[in-house]
Amino acid sequence: MLVGGVGGARFLQGVRELLPDAEISAIVNVGDDVWMHGLRICPDLDTCMYTLGGGIDTERGWGRVGETWHAKEELAKYHAQPDWFGLGDRDIATHLIRTEMLRAGYPLSAVTEALCNRWQPGVKLIPATDDRCETHVVVSDEENSGERRAIHFQEWWVRYRANIRTHGFATIGAEDAKPAPNVTEIIEAADAVFLAPSNPVVSIGAILAVPGIRGALRTTAAPVIGVSGVIDGKPLRGMADECLSVIGVETTAEAIGRHYGARSGTGILDGWLIHSTDTADVPGVEVRSVPLLMTDPPTTAEIVREGLDLAGVKW
Repeated sequence: MLVGGVGGARFLQGVRELLPDAEISAIVNVGDDVWMHGLRICPDLDTCMYTLGGGIDTERGWGRVGETWHAKEELAKYHAQPDWFGLGDRDIATHLIRTEMLRAGYPLSAVTEALCNRWQPGVKLIPATDDRCETHVVVSDEENSGERRAIHFQEWWVRYRANIRTHGFATIGAEDAKPAPNVTEIIEAADAVFLAPSNPVVSIGAILAVPGIRGALRTTAAPVIGVSGVIDGKPLRGMADECLSVIGVETTAEAIGRHYGARSGTGILDGWLIHSTDTADVPGVEVRSVPLLMTDPPTTAEIVREGLDLAGVKW
């Protein structure tokens, strides 16, 4: 399963609900990962880990429940930069352990496994790569005669809320990256592969930018089923529409399905789940309309059930 942050984490709750005894592996986006104040932060890995481990702030959908912000307040008093990214006190503990292990020479996949020993998510969370593979955004610097420059995705997303003239995305380090251990083997040996209802550009797209992962999806014997993250032309969460507009893709189930494309052509999909009020014609891909609102794990489990049925997989 390929997943991003909030949408991916909630979809994984449904998979775990439906298949409590199955071996579930989630290949998680690391394009959002960033260094802040000397700490390595992995937002999507942590969101999945906290959500499945019962430690997420369910109202926000990210960060720790019961979080406090004393460190953030103290950093502000020192005028520490960047000042637009908030680190919660509980969350900092995770980043401290991760950073210490990374600097000791452990790969991110091993660090993630160690962190999950505490949270017991019931799903194997694997970063798409152990290598640097960060999403950066090419924007116009309006304070400097509109010259183009690249900023980290987090700055574009959190600081500017995508409200800045944007020209494209670049995955820094992708050309030298390779999949984390066992990622391609897991895809090749799977009974079914899901693309979670995560951002098609900066979550699923960033995973596909890691060399070898798209190829594994195209050659696996397992059916590949995508789940739309939009309903009536609007993203369920986040700003996927802003990302899609940058690359010239409409925020519709049909356009996103065609963006992924069919495995019978040059794409990666065999099946495409869309919301019951949407329609989509994706050549070479079997499309099914079902309710896609993930209101709770049992409801999400029904979405997973439909996906497995579309894939022809018995559970």
